[in-house]
Amino acid sequence: MMRLQKHGLLVAALASVAFLACVKGEQTSRSADSTARNLTLAPNESTAAMKDVPAAATEPAKAAAEKAAPVKKPAPPKPAAPAPLSLAAGTHVALTAGDSITTRSAKAGDAFSATVSQAVKDPSGRVVIPAGATVSGTVAAAEPAPNPNSTGKIELSVTSVSVRGASYPIDASVVAMDTVMKGRGVTKADAAKVAGGAVAGAIFGKLLGKNTKGAVIGGAAGAAAGAAAARASRDIDVVIPKGAAITIKLNKALTVKHA
Repeated sequence: MMRLQKHGLLVAALASVAFLACVKGEQTSRSADSTARNLTLAPNESTAAMKDVPAAATEPAKAAAEKAAPVKKPAPPKPAAPAPLSLAAGTHVALTAGDSITTRSAKAGDAFSATVSQAVKDPSGRVVIPAGATVSGTVAAAEPAPNPNSTGKIELSVTSVSVRGASYPIDASVVAMDTVMKGRGVTKADAAKVAGGAVAGAIFGKLLGKNTKGAVIGGAAGAAAGAAAARASRDIDVVIPKGAAITIKLNKALTVKHA
């Protein structure tokens, strides 16, 4: 009986050892298999992770870069500078006298002014000197005629022209101007030259006219004789009336600024 019990215990112990060995072997086999699976899958997971992470970070960076650097529009080309406004030598400019000038009172060096009566344009049709511009100058000479049989003279010198608020020196000559000849009234000195009853006619007579053939109007007897004597000795003034036409010609080219 005792032998049987010992024998049963021995069998049970061996069975337990065998069972444990089987369990341990299975665990070892599972561990090895798991390790192999991990070694096989690791590269795939690592590769996927490396592909996913940069893709997620790169797209926002590109969008931010595009938003931060807008495309610049090219600057429009600068317009070409316009050609200067100029008039060639020989150009005629029409003026209107700003005030009356007479040899009775004017003297060399006196200033005068006139306005441009017609706009002056360059060959392309651009206005260089507008109508109304002011031309300034001086009286170069003023000499009355000493008697009706001689001629007096009045000469003008042009110095500058004002265009759009700016003054420009100008080299030009007066080639034409409207003038009248006006006789002066008979003076006591003239009357002293006449004798007898002709004196009264000379004193009360008046010399009128716009040329050297001025008429004599007398109101007393003997005026004809007195007037004849006065006519032979009186001065005749050269007059440029206010508003008279004056024409100048440029001796040198004139250039002015644009408006």
